[in-house]
Amino acid sequence: MARGISYQAKDILFKSLSELYKNQALDVYGLYGLPKIKALLPNEFPAVQASTKRSDTLFLLEDDSILLLEYESNNRFIANHLKYLDYAYRLLDTYYKTEKQIRPIRIVVIYTSDVTHVEEQLHAGDVFLSSKAVLLCEYNGDAIFHAIEEKIRNNEPLTAEETMKLILVPLMHSRYDRQTMIEKTIGLAKEITDEPTQLHIIAGVLTATDKFIDEHYAKKVKEWMKMNKVLRLLVEELEQEKEAAVKAAMEEIEERMRQTLQETEKKKAIEIAKNLLDVLPIHEVAKRTGLSIAEVADLAKEMEASLNKKEPQ
Repeated sequence: MARGISYQAKDILFKSLSELYKNQALDVYGLYGLPKIKALLPNEFPAVQASTKRSDTLFLLEDDSILLLEYESNNRFIANHLKYLDYAYRLLDTYYKTEKQIRPIRIVVIYTSDVTHVEEQLHAGDVFLSSKAVLLCEYNGDAIFHAIEEKIRNNEPLTAEETMKLILVPLMHSRYDRQTMIEKTIGLAKEITDEPTQLHIIAGVLTATDKFIDEHYAKKVKEWMKMNKVLRLLVEELEQEKEAAVKAAMEEIEERMRQTLQETEKKKAIEIAKNLLDVLPIHEVAKRTGLSIAEVADLAKEMEASLNKKEPQ
């Protein structure tokens, strides 16, 4: 049984998927009427325990709501929805702490062909959780695969809908087992001449089948991806982005240190000026402390006002 994909190319997959899903409608999942995808979001949540909790896929939609997209191959409805409730709490808590607002959350569960019946609502007194189910048992994966295979063999470009459908083919109803369909789909994707589309599909398949894919095979795909020209370009782009982020962070830290140093020096100069005002004229105090004449004059007025308040009437 697969233990999930965990390798250094995770951020490459994330970037590739971001480009694939951006501005896409969710009609391919049978989710009509939902806003288009605005961005793919990081899917790891801080946990109270030492480990981290990770949803399958998180999207930011055009109406600024969050779409929590999960893949399941079982109908353990209660256990799964308690898991989604935990994810939802972490999302709500994170956004409230950072933005002081509650973001709407939508939960969509894509069930593999193993599941034929599900529930979409969990009632627990005043606590209520609702999800939308997509049953891939209703899709003929073999027919979809062969239709797309014909287009690829004829060197015809795939539509966005066909690209997203091909990613889900290994989870659909098929006469083949799931691992075989994963390998057939990735093998077909390698035949696509447009390298960005090729990489997007493979990244999508690896992500969608993360819970089911054979770990040894996933490692082989990872090694193949390392040789991909588009992947190398993505790596270079990511490295440049990281370097720019580190540089910006360092510049911000240096600026804060400079401001702190200036504030500390200013406070010292003010304290020295207070002591000198009793014995030296304003222009001489300004010269010795580096403060402006106006600053020293204001300080003298503050000291005089403070002294007048302390004197008995």
